[in-house]
Amino acid sequence: MKIIEQSWSWLQKPSRPLELIERAGRTCYQSEERIGPGTSEKFARMLVSRGHESVIEHCTASIRFITNRGVTHELVRHRLASYSQESTRYVRYDQMEFIQPVWWNAWSPAEQQTWLKAMETAESCYRHLLESGSSPEQAREVLPQSLKTEIVMTANLREWRSVFHLRCSQAAHPQIRVLMRDCLRGFAREIPVLFEDLAEKISG
Repeated sequence: MKIIEQSWSWLQKPSRPLELIERAGRTCYQSEERIGPGTSEKFARMLVSRGHESVIEHCTASIRFITNRGVTHELVRHRLASYSQESTRYVRYDQMEFIQPVWWNAWSPAEQQTWLKAMETAESCYRHLLESGSSPEQAREVLPQSLKTEIVMTANLREWRSVFHLRCSQAAHPQIRVLMRDCLRGFAREIPVLFEDLAEKISG
């Protein structure tokens, strides 16, 4: 058994997103002749400030999340995205990995031990079922929500803004909130024009 922390990483970054956004947006006004050095950033800022976010749907980004299955159950509720997730039907776990709860340090030693014992029991039961002849898709019935899973999510940048707006809020579950706030900071570093406003809200 191995306890790990959740994480995220870029699988595909948007390629020159601001230029694409400006070219797409100026099609509406037939004003492509106004494109020049530095105009794409100004144009994209104008769109975001006015709420004209449909234009930023032309750009997509793909992220690999390593987290627990509870988080992914919430993540896949965002419909305007594509997902590919590690399958417990086909993956046979010889060594299990579990995601440490983000409130781990707030737990007492007794609470921490209770969680660890539950993970150990789940792993032991899973192995026993496999050794008894059960297939991985049958044995998975004893696996807990804390089980580590990997999921790739691809969405357009407008949808990413929507995801961050919901999952970074104080109303979001703590486990997904910590993960998505860190991911949002990554988007804000990569494409500040489109995400720095949301990042400023969570840091304020």
